[in-house]
Amino acid sequence: MTDALHEPLAQRTTEILRARSRELTARLDQLRAEGLALDLTRGKPAADQLALSNALDGILHGDYRLKDGTDARNYGGLLGIPEARAFGASILDTTPDRVIAGGNSSLSLMHLVVDTALRIGLWGAGSAWQTDVEAAGTRIKFLCPVPGYDRHFTICESLDIEMIPVPMTEHGPDMDRVESLVSADPFIKGIWCVPKYSNPTGCIYSDTVTQRLARLPTRAGKHFLVLWDNAYAVHDFESPTPRLTSLAPLLAAAGTEDHAVQFTSTSKITFAGAGVAFLAGSPLIVKSLEKHLSAITIGPDKVNQLRHVRFLEGRLTAHMQQHAALIRPKFQAVLERLEYAFTGLGVATWTKPAGGYFISFNTLPGIAKRVVARARAVGVTLTPAGATFPYGKDPDDRNIRIAPTFPRLEDVEAATDVFTLCVELESIEQILARRAAS
Repeated sequence: MTDALHEPLAQRTTEILRARSRELTARLDQLRAEGLALDLTRGKPAADQLALSNALDGILHGDYRLKDGTDARNYGGLLGIPEARAFGASILDTTPDRVIAGGNSSLSLMHLVVDTALRIGLWGAGSAWQTDVEAAGTRIKFLCPVPGYDRHFTICESLDIEMIPVPMTEHGPDMDRVESLVSADPFIKGIWCVPKYSNPTGCIYSDTVTQRLARLPTRAGKHFLVLWDNAYAVHDFESPTPRLTSLAPLLAAAGTEDHAVQFTSTSKITFAGAGVAFLAGSPLIVKSLEKHLSAITIGPDKVNQLRHVRFLEGRLTAHMQQHAALIRPKFQAVLERLEYAFTGLGVATWTKPAGGYFISFNTLPGIAKRVVARARAVGVTLTPAGATFPYGKDPDDRNIRIAPTFPRLEDVEAATDVFTLCVELESIEQILARRAAS
């Protein structure tokens, strides 16, 4: 790459920008003619990642007995088998008695917690959020760090919970803003958190942010809840792995154990659609959820829980290193191409995560939707611009989530090449349009 190509786009002459625009348009037309069909939309494990867990099938060898002799094929065990609860506790750094091992979806457990808090109450009679808002004639509100996880937003929308965006920093949510908001409004009842390799920025919450989140319920109105979605707790690319401060001891020290629930799952560890989900909470929260669960189900799939424990027990780190070996080259391919295409241009920023499933990319304000549309026209499907914000509305129209895990490496490379061309072209067109209007 020549020095001229490192020059910021905004400093180049109109003639040079127009020439580059024609060059990029011609290249994209060529790619469109190739009939590409590439997809970087969702953070799904690829087939070779799923194959790492094929030994789950048949691992029980007809032995369905738990360590205490219980037959996992029968009814019962509403909170999950003891072995699975202990496994979940080891990931969430808590004790098995505070863990519920569920079905294949941590999102289902998140919905269960929020719905229970909203309609029934997690803290005893009269504690339902709905009771408070009906008396006041308002709505329940949640804080949503942005860019964030779209399915958290979907849960809120489905339950008519108003979402208030708060900005993410490289260390986690902007806690000055968070604390100010909850102190001023008692109807803000919760905050969503993805504390390790946050979706989509890939940041890890700092010790200070985690400590402040543990104390947050003391600043908020009654019955506040920290929802700690630790989906990528063991999804590291390198060793030694980055450390996330354990939440549970901080909650105990702050006296806020009844106001936080942790979540994780094996969905991106074993089979994405047939894993085991976990939540951890105080004895009060576990008891409240157990009562609600008893009206919903006779118990989770204990056979699936048992086979997961036998497959992963004692080998989780080695198993995740195998995942990393498959994922790491795809992230490297994306990051190398972003560096090559945009270093010095002054039109984009992006994150460089050490684990997880996403890269967060920011264009110039006002062009993310056009970038996504242009890429789609060439044959590359990206997550819709705005998906990382509540209600799908990015006020700056600049954030795009890149998910490199599912496609083959060569497809990741090809899709990223198209993406960089689209970003550069849209950036040039915006600069030219502004010059023409001035």
